[in-house]
Order: sequence, then C-alpha cells, then structure tokens
Amino acid sequence: MAKLILKKAIPGKPGISGASLDRIKRLLLGQRLNDGLIFKIFTYIMLVSISVLYLSPLFYMLSTSFKDISDLIDPAVHWIPRVLKVENYTDAIKGLYYFKALGHTLFMSVSAAVLQMFSCALTGYAFARLHIPYKNVLFVIVLLTFIIPTQTMAIPLFVLFSNLGWLNSPLPFIVPALFAQGIKGALFIIIFRQFFSTLPKEMEESARMDGAGALRTYWKIMLPLAKPAMLIVFLFSFVWHWNTYFEAALYLKNETFLAMSMQMDFMQGRLNDLTVSKDALVAGQFDMNEPIKMAGALLIVLPPLVLYMFAQRYFVEGIERTGLVE
Repeated sequence: MAKLILKKAIPGKPGISGASLDRIKRLLLGQRLNDGLIFKIFTYIMLVSISVLYLSPLFYMLSTSFKDISDLIDPAVHWIPRVLKVENYTDAIKGLYYFKALGHTLFMSVSAAVLQMFSCALTGYAFARLHIPYKNVLFVIVLLTFIIPTQTMAIPLFVLFSNLGWLNSPLPFIVPALFAQGIKGALFIIIFRQFFSTLPKEMEESARMDGAGALRTYWKIMLPLAKPAMLIVFLFSFVWHWNTYFEAALYLKNETFLAMSMQMDFMQGRLNDLTVSKDALVAGQFDMNEPIKMAGALLIVLPPLVLYMFAQRYFVEGIERTGLVE
C-alpha cells in the first residue's frame, strides 16, 4: 500500500528503488505502530490540543488578573493587558483574608491528609493481608460509605458535630481522617488494599519465620514499600480537603476558622466595605471588578499547583505502581 501511494505521489520518478521505498516506509510507519513518524506527529498534536484545553482557563485567569476595567471592556485587548495592574492582587489578598485563610486551610488539609495516609494504609493492609472475621462484610460497608452521597448524610453529621461542639473548627475534617474516613476515605482504603494485594506473600512469610508479628511486619516491611501509594493518597487528600466546599459550608458558619474554598463568596462584600480615603472612591467600586476576582481565584488554586509542580514526577511514578492502573 505504501509503495502504491508513493508511486502515485511521484509519477515522474519511476526509478525509485525498492530499498528507498522501504526506508521511507520505515520512517513514516516505523518498525512497530508506535515508533513511526506519523504516529509521533499524531501524538504531539493530541498532547498539544489537550494541553491547550486544560491550560487555557489558567492562562485566562492569569491574563485577566492583571487587567484594569478599561482593558477588560476593550475588545482589542485579549490576552496581554496594556498595563499590568498588580494592585488587583493586593485587593484580592485583603478581600480573601488570604493569609489567615491560608494558614487555617493548610493546617486542616495537611493534618487530614497525613492522618488519612497512615490510617487508610493500616486499614487497607488489614483488608488485604490479615485474616479478620467477616472481613468481606466490613469491606462492603466501606464501599457503601464511598457510594452513598455525602449530601444524604449532611443533617445527621451536622447534628453530631454540633452536639460534640466541633462546628467552626477543623475537627470535623481531622477526626474522621484519624479513623480512615473523612473526605474520600473509602477510596483511599481501596487504593491501599489493591496495592498491598499485589505484593508477594513470601515477604510476610519470611518476616514471620524471623519472629515478626503482623504489626511489625506492616511497619518495617510493608509500609516502606507502599511509599508510591502513600504519595498518591496524600496528594489526593490534600487537594480534596483544600477544595472542599460542601463540607466547609456545612460546618464552618463564622470566621473563627476559614476555609479557602469559601472565601470567594465573601470577597466582594469585604472589598465593598473598604474605605479608600486617598482617592475618595465610593463604596461598591468592586462590584464589576472581574480582574480582582480572577486574582483571588488564582491565589486560591496556587498552593495545590505549586505542590503538584514539585511532586508531579513522583506522582506519575506512584500512579504507575499503585492499584489505580490494575
């Protein structure tokens, strides 16, 4: 087929040798399907298209966050503003109570992620390796906690945490994480169970012959091997606790403890309450200020982006080695 195509494409070159045609064919198609020039070009086109699809909202946020109102309403200004207005970020920091919310949300997200990482690892190891009565029944219950929507449990959980005096604090997020539950806790148990199930049983048998019990075997042998799964669970848990809105809106009703995901709801009202005596600006000046909102949104997503930027290589390696690809 490749020879016929080349003969039609080069009608004035009837003397092309078979060896040349074979070289061109190998160049275009390759020895295998995935190493030819055509396949590589198609792969790069797909990667660039997907990158543009996912990165264009981020570039739009970054571009808009440096605009002023005149650039925003000017149809001639699309990506690059005439003047970079850095004051949008200072206003967004004030409106978000950024540093206070950043400290509170970092404490809550990191604490819950670390606790879920260790508690779900122990629970997943128990489901994968230990002989526990009614283990399958208990695992079905864990699956039910993952399948049942959180919204259906909102009222009982709110009443429970209210009676315990945990509202307006990080305890509704941290304490469930300590017991291998909380946000997506069942999913993390499944990830660890799948990972430990793939490890050879000979390692445990050798440890048992050396006199190690189940807990020592887990701590000294199995848990160090689970570092890829632990990294995956930590990153997922951190991002989901950082971005949680439903649970934060349910449990946090005042400004005693601030969740970053909720601060955009209050930023505009806080900015409208600001008094700027130097320029004698009136209240309500921020009502139509989309650049400040984009600056605030970018500040909110910045910490998870920075975390992923440093951990992405280990994240990809962990995805390849955990049960997520089984």
